[in-house]
Amino acid sequence: FIILVAVSYLFGIASHNGTLDKITQIMIRMVKGKRIFLPLIFFVLAVVLSTLGAGNIGTVALLAPVAMAIAEKTALGVFFMTIMLIYGANAGTFSPFAFTGIIANGLVAKLGLPMNPWSEIYLPSFLIQTFIALANYFFFCFLLRKKIFHPQKFSMETITTAAEPFNQKQIFTLLAIALLIAGVVLFKMDVGFLALGLAVLLTLIGTAKGEEEMRSVPWSVVMMVCGVGTLVSVVEKAGGMDILITWLAKISNPQNVTGVMAFVVGIVSSFSSSSAVVMPTFIPLVPGLIEKMGGGNAVALVSSINVGAHIVDVSPLSTLGALCLANAAKSENKIKLFRKLLIYGFSMSVVGAATSYIFFGLR
Repeated sequence: FIILVAVSYLFGIASHNGTLDKITQIMIRMVKGKRIFLPLIFFVLAVVLSTLGAGNIGTVALLAPVAMAIAEKTALGVFFMTIMLIYGANAGTFSPFAFTGIIANGLVAKLGLPMNPWSEIYLPSFLIQTFIALANYFFFCFLLRKKIFHPQKFSMETITTAAEPFNQKQIFTLLAIALLIAGVVLFKMDVGFLALGLAVLLTLIGTAKGEEEMRSVPWSVVMMVCGVGTLVSVVEKAGGMDILITWLAKISNPQNVTGVMAFVVGIVSSFSSSSAVVMPTFIPLVPGLIEKMGGGNAVALVSSINVGAHIVDVSPLSTLGALCLANAAKSENKIKLFRKLLIYGFSMSVVGAATSYIFFGLR
């Protein structure tokens, strides 16, 4: 709740005073009007920020407002940009410096598994997330080729013309965004509370009015995500996850369990938090599952959980998908976007299962 509200409020300020619009113009000017490179730029930015310590949630929270604004202005499409941004953030999120990587390494250490933080926890997820991102990139380039490669379909002149210098309010807003990035990446500060503090500070010094910016917070999306998260927590506390694992052991064997596990955690992760719910719930159950099946590779199972849980994060019921949905432009049909992200997110549970079976189950 704090993350969604605080980040939406802070970047609502940046949107209302024109800061985001000028940042958008600068980034488009950097690629000299070649819109096709923008999704790749955001993918690389997301990988770097996430690996340095911002993690997937912090990175998407930082980049989504600008990425969604650019997607809307350049006709690339919010759906396309959301996929590239989220997979970039997830590609770097298992860094030992990032929140998700810290959780994964801590859970693995408690199990006593000798997994290298970089080669066995970070690298598998990085390679798979990058592969999926690039596959989507080339697919959408082909799909949008008439819009992207035919200038008469879309004019860049209104965006790439010389912009006026930043005014005082916009400079203060830029400093706040820079402090947010520095606080999350360098000092591991909580992105939600830091964003909220900076937004309040900007309001107090007169950079924002407050009321208009608070209206930009997508309250319906915030309540939906928090409501589903609460429901999943109730199921977990009531023992629903234990029942699931018992059922999982009945339908799995040491040969196919990586694919089955990735599919199940993918479904669960589509409407809950990958790091806060799925990993802490499923990773500790690995030894018990192996015992019930009579064999299995613990390292391969942990890798399947990590990949399967994060490959579906485009879902709007997960924090990352919700952040992108919340920051989509007002002109965007959010009901239609919600449906597309939901279908895509759930479908990726099948891809995660197949990928985990091939890479972790057949070795």
